Amino acid sequence: MGTSVADDAQAILDLALRRKALTVGEFKLTSGATSSYYFDGRLVTLDAEGAHRVATAFLPALRECGAQAIAGPTVGADPIVGAVAALSYLDGYPVPGLIVRGEPKTHGQKRIVEGPIAPGLRVAVVDDACSTGGSLLHAIREIEAADCEVVKVMCILDRHQGGSAEIKRLGYDFLALLEADEKGEIAPTAIRS
Repeated sequence: MGTSVADDAQAILDLALRRKALTVGEFKLTSGATSSYYFDGRLVTLDAEGAHRVATAFLPALRECGAQAIAGPTVGADPIVGAVAALSYLDGYPVPGLIVRGEPKTHGQKRIVEGPIAPGLRVAVVDDACSTGGSLLHAIREIEAADCEVVKVMCILDRHQGGSAEIKRLGYDFLALLEADEKGEIAPTAIRS
């Protein structure tokens, strides 16, 4: 693809700053915690360049772990899953996407996981950010409940608020492109000292 994961991570951070996806203030997070900054990953992943950069950064990890599908919690992971699925096809390593709902549909086939899921599938689980890990852990549980194997857990931004530590403690291989330090300063994971 021509760039390294570190290059893509830096480009994603630069794009997040240009698109004002990183905002300073007082924010309540999905987990209920408060933060002095907010990362709106959709401002990155719904941007054409951002979608391409994120997919390009995640594809080598998918190949390396032998993922046969990529899944994530709706809504944060939806654009990532779509971009990775499309780019993986163009790259010659087609990885279909799966979407994990918060709750099963109440109509139709009443699925909680949408997409071409099948028992035994090796799945990478992804989200735009990881704080306490609740959304990622929910997606992991639902993918495993469908008799699939979670082979990688990935996010764009690791806020280091306990989620990534818990995911690793549970034995999952975890990758973040960006990470926040205790001051809320964000840098590419690959080049933070």
